Amino acid sequence: MAVLPMRYFPDPVLREPTQRVGSVDDDVRKLIADMAETMEDVGYGIGLAAPQVGVQRRVLVYDIGDGLHALVDPEIYEREGSQTDEEGCLSIPGIAFPVERALTIRVRGLDADGRPLDAEVSELEARVIQHEVDHLDGVLFIDRLDREVRREAMRILRERALGGGGTVPGAAPRM
Repeated sequence: MAVLPMRYFPDPVLREPTQRVGSVDDDVRKLIADMAETMEDVGYGIGLAAPQVGVQRRVLVYDIGDGLHALVDPEIYEREGSQTDEEGCLSIPGIAFPVERALTIRVRGLDADGRPLDAEVSELEARVIQHEVDHLDGVLFIDRLDREVRREAMRILRERALGGGGTVPGAAPRM
């Protein structure tokens, strides 16, 4: 296993949709293990998508406190309800804003062993999967913010790029 280099906003790889994997082989299992180690190395992340480490494949990992989960070629095919909570992102460190997501989702794909998976998940687990699937589609959580809040987030990111700091305090999980 290896800690992979993280990609940070505005790296264009974060905006590119990923390619389907199709089946789980040793390369995919190694990617999953490396992504898990990378997330653990960061120390405060609960989810990581392959583009965040520069790999354009539909793979994500997450751990919301009950052990590591991996999804290969995930597809969210049903969404119900609504929840709004603060989100942060490992690829956009130092900011967190409220994001509206579905409360419950149904997701299908493959697990880390290549077995078909179809699950209904809710609350934090649903939020993390939605955040990471967005990454696989080239969408960042700041794209989900309402216009005024997004403007503030971009102001902070511009200030930071110019060396002016500009962080927003918050204890939101980083995904």
